[in-house]
Amino acid sequence: MASSKSKAPKALPKDVLAALKAAVVRLGSQTKVALDLGVSQAVVNQLLRDRYLGDVSKMAERIRGQYLAETVTCPVMGELGRRHCLDYQVRPLAHTNPQRVRLFQACKTCPNRKVTS
Repeated sequence: MASSKSKAPKALPKDVLAALKAAVVRLGSQTKVALDLGVSQAVVNQLLRDRYLGDVSKMAERIRGQYLAETVTCPVMGELGRRHCLDYQVRPLAHTNPQRVRLFQACKTCPNRKVTS
């Protein structure tokens, strides 16, 4: 019996889904799109079929940043692709890299932050 607490999959916004489908056609496979986005091929497949149970809004932002050229203003890097912003948010602190230290500190309170702790 299915639990009443199970998550229902949500669909990507139409513009994002269209961009994802176009990327699959342009790159030739879901696997190449997955590599391009930094996610698994299963995630891409589930997004295309409206069966993804993860954070669809976060994936939509990643796709917008990668394929629709959405940008944000980063307090450390300046104008930055949304996808790269999301990548920087999850990187661990590296004391040996001054830029990573600044990003780690700035990302904690940045209005562009999407990572939940």
